[in-house]
Amino acid sequence: MHKLLIVGAGRGGTALLRTLNQMDRLKIVAVVDRRPDAPGIELARSLGIKVATDYRPFLDDELDVILEATGDMKVYEQLRQLKRDKTVLIPGTFTRIVMRLIRERDKLIAAMMQNQRERETMLDSTHDAIIGVNRQGIITLFNKAAERLMGIEASEVLNTKVAECIPNTRLHIVLETGCPELNQEQILPNQTRIITNRVPVRNDKGEVVGAVAIFRDITEVMALAEEVTNLKELQSMLQAIIQSSDEAISVVDQNGIGLLINPAYTRLTGFTPDDIIGKPATVDISEGDSMHMQVLKTKRPVRGVPMKLGPKRKDVVVNVAPVVVDGELKGSVGVIHDVSEFKRLTEELEKARRIIRTLEAKYSFADIIGNSEQMKSAIEQAKIAALTPATVLLRGESGTGKELFAHAIHNASERKYNQFIRVNCAAISESLLESELFGYEEGAFTGARRGGKRGLFEEASGGTIFLDEIGELSMGMQVMLLRVLQEREVVRVGGTKPINIDVRVIAATHVNLEAAIGEGRFREDLYYRLHVVPIHIPPLRQRLEDIEPIAMYLLRKANLEYGRNVEELHEDTLKMLLSYHWPGNVRELENVLGRAMIHMRINERTIMPEHLPPLERKISMSQKEAETVAGPTGKTLKQAMEEAERQHIMRELAAAKGNRTLAAKRLGIAIRSLYYKMEKLGIMDEQGDQN
Repeated sequence: MHKLLIVGAGRGGTALLRTLNQMDRLKIVAVVDRRPDAPGIELARSLGIKVATDYRPFLDDELDVILEATGDMKVYEQLRQLKRDKTVLIPGTFTRIVMRLIRERDKLIAAMMQNQRERETMLDSTHDAIIGVNRQGIITLFNKAAERLMGIEASEVLNTKVAECIPNTRLHIVLETGCPELNQEQILPNQTRIITNRVPVRNDKGEVVGAVAIFRDITEVMALAEEVTNLKELQSMLQAIIQSSDEAISVVDQNGIGLLINPAYTRLTGFTPDDIIGKPATVDISEGDSMHMQVLKTKRPVRGVPMKLGPKRKDVVVNVAPVVVDGELKGSVGVIHDVSEFKRLTEELEKARRIIRTLEAKYSFADIIGNSEQMKSAIEQAKIAALTPATVLLRGESGTGKELFAHAIHNASERKYNQFIRVNCAAISESLLESELFGYEEGAFTGARRGGKRGLFEEASGGTIFLDEIGELSMGMQVMLLRVLQEREVVRVGGTKPINIDVRVIAATHVNLEAAIGEGRFREDLYYRLHVVPIHIPPLRQRLEDIEPIAMYLLRKANLEYGRNVEELHEDTLKMLLSYHWPGNVRELENVLGRAMIHMRINERTIMPEHLPPLERKISMSQKEAETVAGPTGKTLKQAMEEAERQHIMRELAAAKGNRTLAAKRLGIAIRSLYYKMEKLGIMDEQGDQN
């Protein structure tokens, strides 16, 4: 055991003191420093070493080494003179070198410890389990993932033989053979399936100095593989569905660049994938705006938009919807329907309808739109008349729907399964009208068909004949028609034998028959034959509340005809329609809406005021009755009574603010009687003008 005295206990000597104190064959006798609070003095006390401010009392001891750490040459000379000859004196210069080496060693050790901790942290943080052994097969590495998979604590296996503590291991075999074993599947004792790689560790000379096994639980890998397989199968199925679909499909990305089309799209438009994929969404459009770009801009789907696609300008209807994944817009998908076949079928259907319309009625009361009191009253009268075989006279302005009422009356009657013949008396020349209505015998006139021809009255026997514009008949034809209505028989042109018929007559006119009788243009006896069940159909200007529902019905009808998808009227547009006087009634309204639709762009859904054609506004003028002039009037008593009746009815209408139902109650008569008197006295036309 060597005895050591340290002289000098500055900050630099503390590291040296710790190092020397740890040596087994060295005993520090004392630590001396002139300053009792020197760092080395405090450290020596804590280590149980004697301390002092004077070194001389310790020179008598049998010292082997004196370590001078003050760096003071005077102290060094004093120690050299006072020490024993056998005592070795180490100067401060050498001490400083040693202390520097010790500090560098400590730094190196600290860096190595830090690196080791970092490696251990990385090894413990990795998802893969790692077991390492040295040349002797002793376990030197066992990370956290290995603990988790093996169910063994690292403290239990570190520094033990791998072959003894790890079942089924082959690391000792890898040590012996030096051959790696890669991607090996193995089942651990706890039934966990792993995939492992075992590789030898070699030094610079190529000698095997250890081995490492890296492994992981393949349960997750298998699950991921199954998910990938399922996704591939799903993708293949979706691809097959899209490719085999008869509906043309087009897909673009969020920038409107083509991603996918199917064979049906190519058949429909003539575009191949090379023409579309990677190109802007507008490349296939012949007429109309790109619905893909609209959907990408608004993030809202569009439905039923008519367009023209491809070099052949194919008529199509498209539905486009956005593709949103996790709340993020990824693109849009469009489904395109070929409507050319629909158009062809529609045309054929319309052609068939035109043929059928000459044979049977196609409208019912459900097709008559009207919520106003006047219209409800007319419909109620028509329903009552339908239950009887009585002759019906439909009165009203052109375009009010008189033909619609005739169809509905026939369809609601017992004759609905029999013929419904329509005759426009104003559209057939007088020379042909007689032979058309009553038929003719063979040889009746030049060009007469062999065997003769049945007239429309005979064709309609058992059913209904609708005589439209009855007020336009000549006086001669009126006489013939009167005979048919009275006798229920017809005589063909050129014939002498009467033919009995069973036919229901519905007549219609916009002419004021009472005025025509007064002017000698219409027979009074025929008037009373026709006027059995008169039904007045009010003009559109007298039932403004019906304009909106009628307009919506006409829009749906026009959408089918024009291939559009107009959905509504703008509020200002409706106000304009309500402010117009509609001299052409519903027929004019249909014409106005059709023209407005033509002026709209293909993808617009709402009719705006600017879409409407110019409407002539009729200024409402208050009607002033002529003042009664004193003196002779030249009127008969009947005319004077009619004038008084007319004045009274108009006053009651004014008091009821135009409400005819209320006015009828004030007059103590039925609403039907009021309509009859208003038409007879010419009030109907004046009321229409005021409205």
